[in-house]
Amino acid sequence: MKIASWNVNSLKVRLPQVLDWLQAEGVDVLCLQETKLPDDRFPAAALQEIGYQSLYHGQSTYNGVAILSRLPLHDPRCDWPDDSDGQARICAATIGDLRIVDVYVPNGQAVGSDKYQYKLDWLARLQDYLRAELGRWPRLLLLGDFNIAPGDLDVHDPAAWAGEILCSDAERAALRDLLGLGLTDLFRHRHPDAQEWSWWDYRAASFRRNIGLRIDLILGSAALLPAIEEVHIDRSARAVERPSDHAPVVLQIKEPS
Repeated sequence: MKIASWNVNSLKVRLPQVLDWLQAEGVDVLCLQETKLPDDRFPAAALQEIGYQSLYHGQSTYNGVAILSRLPLHDPRCDWPDDSDGQARICAATIGDLRIVDVYVPNGQAVGSDKYQYKLDWLARLQDYLRAELGRWPRLLLLGDFNIAPGDLDVHDPAAWAGEILCSDAERAALRDLLGLGLTDLFRHRHPDAQEWSWWDYRAASFRRNIGLRIDLILGSAALLPAIEEVHIDRSARAVERPSDHAPVVLQIKEPS
């Protein structure tokens, strides 16, 4: 099974790219972030035409997550269990015995800001949510745009980013707390020494100069580790005309025998 995560930075703008990429790559499941579409404008019909059903949770202009799948989706859940957040940042569904949780973690704006505190509170809430999910589904993937570079190996210039948003100690500690639930950063698991990025700023020719961060992650539970075949970042999707500033992260996983 091939599963991917991609912050598309507006599905309205990037829909032709998504359709082309899905058909070219043969991905079974694609988790999207920053769709930036209210639910009544989600292009479910266009995706259905190429064989994908959709679970989506969106809002206009900001945020928005979706799971696209060629396989049946069960036990769908969007937002927190009490539907209290008001921001479209999380959705989950099950394929067989595999639970897939798609997240768009808040950016945080700046260290010390109100949005930064919201980010830390959101991550703490995510930890509680995942603890319950793992109790029900031991085979679990948590994937999406985390807006956190896990370590200095994931940053083009660690000295310049030290203590800054996306790289601050508190954000990284919150990510480690998620990993402490028994999750593994699957890209780093497969590529322990690689320096590759999933996000490049639109400014200063960052993609051409390869100045970026790895902030788009796929985390897997311990029960999944024997099934992991490969994980890679598809830079080619960032090189097209009018791209998202993020590239897809792609996971190949063995089907249960």
